[in-house]
Amino acid sequence: MSYQLYTSFIAFTLVALVTPGPNSLMLLTSGVNYGFRRTIPHILGVVLGFALMIFLVGVGLMQIFDIYPVTYDFLKVFSIAYLLYLAWKIAVSTSHCEAEKSAKPFTFLQAALFQWVNPKAWAIALAIISLYTPSRDLVFISIIFISFVVMGLPVVSFWALLGKQMQHILTNPIRLRTFNISMAAILVASLYPVIFF
Repeated sequence: MSYQLYTSFIAFTLVALVTPGPNSLMLLTSGVNYGFRRTIPHILGVVLGFALMIFLVGVGLMQIFDIYPVTYDFLKVFSIAYLLYLAWKIAVSTSHCEAEKSAKPFTFLQAALFQWVNPKAWAIALAIISLYTPSRDLVFISIIFISFVVMGLPVVSFWALLGKQMQHILTNPIRLRTFNISMAAILVASLYPVIFF
């Protein structure tokens, strides 16, 4: 991988990480409802789960979709249904006090597995592998894996920290409820390109 190609990959990845999508919306919501510390497993699951997804796509997982195209359609329907379910869960999230007692943020494993039903994660993984490692060289794929983890951790953490900082604004149950419903609506709206294009 040339220096120019690698710097292009870095720029693409930073833009992909910073722009809102299902992961960032869920981390923001988790930061608001559970705080930063309780969201750390979710953060690590997103970063390491997505990096592993890129790695596996790079070493040939996409051949399954080429051989069995129906698996892509199944994944798309399942992803949409699961994201709608998560939007509903966000919309009915409880207040900070109740969240401390009973509700739980995503675990590491839940966040890592979520990457496999996240349409934005699939789009980014496919773009990264096709654009920046067309030769599917294991060394280059490993460099991308490590680079994504190093860049992803601070950027993904930002969304949870932003949520934590918003807690003092959202102490009023009505404001918190409005925030959660708004985040759920934005998550549903993010499905528009997946469903119609």
